[in-house]
Amino acid sequence: MNLSKLIKNSKKDNSLFPNLKVSLLGDSATQLLAKSIIGYGYEIGYGIDLFEADYDQIKLQIFNPNSELYVHNPEFVIVAESTEKIKQDYYNENQDNRINFAEDKFSSIKEQVKLLGSLKNLKAILYFNLKEDDDSVYGNYANKIESSFLYQIRKFNYLVMEFASTTNLFHIVDYKLLHQRNGDKVAFSNQSYVNNSMVFNLDILPLIAKNCIDIIVAQLGIFKKCLIIDLDNTMWGGIIGDDGIDNIQIGSLGIGKAFTNFQKWVKELKNRGIILAICSKNFESIAKDVFVNHPDMILRLEDISVFVANWDNKADNIKYIQSILNIGFDSMVFLDDNPFEREIAKKNIPSLTVPELGEDPSEYVDYLKTLNLFETASYVKNDTKRTLQYQEESKRKKEEIKYTDQASFLKSLNMEIKVAQFDSFNLPRVAQLIQRSNQFNLRTVRYTETELKALSKAENYICLALELKDSFGEYGIISIVILEKKKDLLFIDTWVMSCRVLKRGVEEFVFNYVLRLANSMDGIKKIKGEYIPTKKNIFVKDLYQDLGFNNESESWVFSDFSSNNKTCFIKEII
Repeated sequence: MNLSKLIKNSKKDNSLFPNLKVSLLGDSATQLLAKSIIGYGYEIGYGIDLFEADYDQIKLQIFNPNSELYVHNPEFVIVAESTEKIKQDYYNENQDNRINFAEDKFSSIKEQVKLLGSLKNLKAILYFNLKEDDDSVYGNYANKIESSFLYQIRKFNYLVMEFASTTNLFHIVDYKLLHQRNGDKVAFSNQSYVNNSMVFNLDILPLIAKNCIDIIVAQLGIFKKCLIIDLDNTMWGGIIGDDGIDNIQIGSLGIGKAFTNFQKWVKELKNRGIILAICSKNFESIAKDVFVNHPDMILRLEDISVFVANWDNKADNIKYIQSILNIGFDSMVFLDDNPFEREIAKKNIPSLTVPELGEDPSEYVDYLKTLNLFETASYVKNDTKRTLQYQEESKRKKEEIKYTDQASFLKSLNMEIKVAQFDSFNLPRVAQLIQRSNQFNLRTVRYTETELKALSKAENYICLALELKDSFGEYGIISIVILEKKKDLLFIDTWVMSCRVLKRGVEEFVFNYVLRLANSMDGIKKIKGEYIPTKKNIFVKDLYQDLGFNNESESWVFSDFSSNNKTCFIKEII
């Protein structure tokens, strides 16, 4: 994506796209960065309603509760401070005070975050970390003297990073890494800075804009969840069917080292919670043999959620993988060294992400890193169990084929659900599920972990987390329900469910449970629900109607408490 295209995009009508309110504050000229952010939003289907503060007005905007920033009331605030401007503050300090520069600057950042937290619609603050800059006053000794500018910059970045790990509201735009990857010639121009007060060179602006939007859409629950990988000349060098297991290229010698490095990177993605799938034109037994018996393989069969190796069309096989995982194609990435196979996949599945791998395998990992495909809004340790859960789901799919009707299949699963209140143990997973769920999400209200904790303690709210298990294994927490008591009705504030359990009868179980709760409460005469449509939640458009709710003034109301519960094959664990 080049700058000229982003600027053209910024002028196009984006009124039909989902709207995001973003405020941009910078200590330097940000006009072209603003256009780049709007233009990149348009490129991926979002209308960015952007307020750009005047030059170097970060503190004026944040510390004045009546400023244009607070009038704009954004969902996302981007704060772009720069090493160049901060360096001026550093040199203005008395030499004896420079040892405290990083901590003083960091204290100011924390105060800004506290004030920004008063914004009613705020979902996230995006703060630029600082590129490193050695003023060469001390040379390499700058790493040892605490008052040097280099030392203070590194200390400040660390303090900010440490702070970000403690709050869901504050996120780092890693400009330091962007600058490092692309070099000073791409990222910065002395001439532009001196003449136009621009600290970001034109060539780096599209990359900055992409990183900002990547973080923003991740907060909306839009991110990649699955990596589908070809085998021959992608996972290893050579063709297993022709060369045999002893002659494929992998390991510590020659080009085999490149494929080993690629597998190590993929393994780390899997350990982080990214689902791995194989899609290869091969005989399954021959392909799997490499994963089992080759001593240099980093990835093993237990790392793969879905393994498809046959001679069918790869686009059809990817569709089969999607049917098992039950996630959107736009949440999937397909890697294949063959341009023909990539083109087939792109033409048949337009929303699938298909990177253009080069001919040199040693460049695979560096190229994929630059794409930042796997941005996320959260991480919990249970993410590492996802592979096992999808392997179990694959077994369920195979078992389902044996049954002629869905009811018999559901009965055979022996499903059990445990309903629990929110607590310190399940809250991280609860917050993650609310952030991630898109298909089964009635209102798509994204609460932070801090907000959820507050709701769980509020007297007029009931906050429920549901864990499911069956004869194949444990799903973990698969649904979240937040109910608000309002006079004579019970309002379903939030109802989300993991895509892994769609059409398993969980929705009927939840309805029955909520109905019993309503019946047990004095004065509650109605249950009220609301469906707010998005691009992804059309799946639940008719849910309330199917459950027997009546449509009333753009909401759904259930009042016939004497009616029978919905048929459900799930047992509650008390």
